[in-house]
Amino acid sequence: MATALPIFTVAGIRPALMPTALLSTHTGFPDNTYLDLSQQLGPILDHWKQLELNFDAVYLGYLGKQAIDFWLKNANSVAKKQLLLDPAMADHGKLYRGFDQAYVEKMKSLASLADILLPNLTEARLLLDQDLSQAESMEEAIDLIEELVSKFSLKQAVITGIELNEQEIGMMIYDQEITQLKVKRIDRAYFGTGDLFASALLATLSNERDFLSASQIASQFILRAIESTKKQDPRLGPDCSQALSWLIDELKGKCVK
Repeated sequence: MATALPIFTVAGIRPALMPTALLSTHTGFPDNTYLDLSQQLGPILDHWKQLELNFDAVYLGYLGKQAIDFWLKNANSVAKKQLLLDPAMADHGKLYRGFDQAYVEKMKSLASLADILLPNLTEARLLLDQDLSQAESMEEAIDLIEELVSKFSLKQAVITGIELNEQEIGMMIYDQEITQLKVKRIDRAYFGTGDLFASALLATLSNERDFLSASQIASQFILRAIESTKKQDPRLGPDCSQALSWLIDELKGKCVK
């Protein structure tokens, strides 16, 4: 949420928030506290229904074991227009702390309800029961995104974070057809770039850009955020404050290419 809110603000989006848990830090830090808020999700949704709130999109990211059950039951009733799912559960060949294969199976069920799916390469492999240890390549990513679209009946999808070489990071985009995208790789790794991408993508889509353009803008936003980050603990994620002004101009069509 801390990542998404500034991006949504500059994009003119006013979100309704449903926090699924309260953590002292994200799970990249050791020994974080975790307060489950799943018992509040039903009352929150009931109140929204009483207010007759209608949403243009529902964006789901890190959920936790209890909240995923709630969304499996309620996603269809809330996300009547568009459900964007970032299946935040793994990276670099392994699950995040606290998740297991049972969670992966539930995420598969939730993915079948999504309109837009945004896994990284590890999450894509998990959703398709693929080997996590093989070398990364654009050729494999093409096969993965085709299987994801077919298995989960997706309208649109992006596989992010394909580590090609020391100079490039790859991305595979599906929107009726498959497009490969390569961006400059910066020799610094930060937590939270998946959150940045998903948030910037949705923000751009909400400003009436097509899916490919939104994917390109989101990837450039991350690149600019990383480039502008100087000395900072990588667990805090990239400093996107300098990149927000670029995003504002991009959404207004003022950027110089």
